[in-house]
Amino acid sequence: MAFAIDEINRNSELLPTMTLGYSLYDNCAELGIGFRGALSLVNGQEEQIILDDACAGNPLVLGIVGDSSSTRSIAISSVLGLYRVPMVSYFATCSCLTDRQKYPSFFRTIPSDAFQVVRQNVTGLQWMASEAWTAAAVLQTPHLMPYLGGTLGIAIRHGEIPGLREFLLKISPTLHYNNSYGNSMVNQFWEFTFQCRFAPAPPGWLESGRALCTGQENLQNVDNEFLDITNLRPEYNVYKAVYALAYSLDDMLRCKPGRGPFSGNSCGALQSLEPWQLVYYLERVNFTTPFGDQVSFDENGDVVPIYDVMNWLWLPDGSTEVQNVGEVKESAFKGEELILDEGKIFWNFDSKKPPRSVCSESCPPGTHMVRRKGEPKCCFDCIPCSEGKITNKSNSFECTSCPEDFWSNPQRDHCVPKKTEFLSYHEPLGICLAATSLLGTLICAVVLGIFFYHRRTPIIRASNSELSFQLLLSLKLCFLCSLLFIGRPRLWTCQLRHAAFGISFVLCVSCILVKTMVVLAVFKASKPGGGASLKWFGVTQQRGTVLCHTSIQAAICTIWLVSASPTPHKNTQYQNDKIVYECAFGSTVGFAVLLGYIGVLAFLSFLIAFLARNLPDSFNEAKLITFSMLIFCAVWVAFVPVYISSPGNYADAVEVFAILASSFGLLITLFGSKCYIIIMRPELNTKKAIMGRGSKS
Repeated sequence: MAFAIDEINRNSELLPTMTLGYSLYDNCAELGIGFRGALSLVNGQEEQIILDDACAGNPLVLGIVGDSSSTRSIAISSVLGLYRVPMVSYFATCSCLTDRQKYPSFFRTIPSDAFQVVRQNVTGLQWMASEAWTAAAVLQTPHLMPYLGGTLGIAIRHGEIPGLREFLLKISPTLHYNNSYGNSMVNQFWEFTFQCRFAPAPPGWLESGRALCTGQENLQNVDNEFLDITNLRPEYNVYKAVYALAYSLDDMLRCKPGRGPFSGNSCGALQSLEPWQLVYYLERVNFTTPFGDQVSFDENGDVVPIYDVMNWLWLPDGSTEVQNVGEVKESAFKGEELILDEGKIFWNFDSKKPPRSVCSESCPPGTHMVRRKGEPKCCFDCIPCSEGKITNKSNSFECTSCPEDFWSNPQRDHCVPKKTEFLSYHEPLGICLAATSLLGTLICAVVLGIFFYHRRTPIIRASNSELSFQLLLSLKLCFLCSLLFIGRPRLWTCQLRHAAFGISFVLCVSCILVKTMVVLAVFKASKPGGGASLKWFGVTQQRGTVLCHTSIQAAICTIWLVSASPTPHKNTQYQNDKIVYECAFGSTVGFAVLLGYIGVLAFLSFLIAFLARNLPDSFNEAKLITFSMLIFCAVWVAFVPVYISSPGNYADAVEVFAILASSFGLLITLFGSKCYIIIMRPELNTKKAIMGRGSKS
């Protein structure tokens, strides 16, 4: 402490306008003496304080460094805390002193006992020791090494104090000290070190050939524990305690008036200093020692814990040594951190290797550790990570989730890209649907060619050739639009697929509806007085009706695309390990209106055709239309629940299947029998044959 204060007084940057002093008390390891000394110091009743010539005014007690014992610190701090007099201990480790309600002005530069035992009953071959064991030389004797050799323990942090040895070597009885007790202490040290006595010597001293002390003896060649600065532990804490008080006082004196932390933004003045004001700054002090250790106090007055890890070494010659093999420290970013030089550690086993846990093996990557209840920390189970989570390190406590577009591999130790899924041209289902779509388109083209080549024959003329051509063209579009549902969804395919589907089918069903109405009108025109009905179903009116119905669907599609356009969507809800690419509707209402409009036209076609089903055979196309609309409606009524319940790319496959099934149903029912007559039974493709069938019915 004397060295630290001397160093501070010579430092021009720390407390440059004042000089620190000190008064030393020997508590004689007695609570009463230590308690009385502390009270007399803070009450100003010390009679032995001698001021240096450089000092001016009355001495002011700012704080106490001590006590070394937890018991005495508890007693003294409980009283000094009432007056908020700061007390910084360098050796009191009782965790009870962290109670800020009882000890509001107590601080310490040694970690609390709460940090030491880094609470587990460890028995067996390897001992783990607290700092009290490490400091007890009685346990480090050769006859105990067979049992305690290799012990790993923690010790109070050691530190280097530059210049301390030079300061100690200047000690001499000839120097002026401030009180007689100081001279007496130095004299005792001198007599012990050089085995001499100051005059007057005790009787018989000189007669036995022993020397008198001159005070000029040289300490340079002396080697004893008092001058050994290689293992400073409690002394290092004293050094930090003095500097903590000095830095706190320096911070207080640097306070600018009007910007202070106290009432009315005031600062603490040295002339009217209250102890609690220094406590305020002591709670916030933060500095680094020359050894590189950061010193600050937490809310309980405890210093950031740092321990040296010591290993009890049994040397070949039978002697013992306690060596430093690492450190334990607490970091704001890493938490508690253990740093070991494992190559230095002596293990008291025949193998000379560290002991292995016999409770649980190491957990490999892909698993995480789960503690077993009621068993030591080293007992755990290795639980595989759940799907979508991984660990790529051994002995992990928890698994980490993979990013959104990644999934865990089977070993759960790496994240791999998720499989992508959509109705592809490269998979069997997509190939079959695409081939069926092209086949339907080809059949439509063939039928169209047959109808065009035989356009002047009675069977084609009787079935309204123009509407038949329009119907075949619209069926070709229906088959082709199914190709838009195959392949990876793009923005343009998502926007075009349902619009093309809706318009193509409305064009198709509109042709059938007009065709049915024309059949009914022609039949009525054949009745007496019914000729006027045909004027409403001329070629122009037929084209206009089909165009009008199709325009309404085009308007529905346009509004849907403008207000809430379908877009590509990555769906991860159906399967966690796959990304299903699909087209989001944008508006379910738009899709429902599109389907609903087709359904209304189909139902009207079915209803009118059903009413005309009993017409003469010359007009028997109404029966075919009835059957075709029945198939068409059945397919699309079944489509809705199946589509909703189909996962992922199967929803697109269901819609393509519905398109193809309804298109083939219309193609076969409406044109199959006509193509059969044209190609296979040309004798039936005559006006006489057709009219004959009508007269028979």
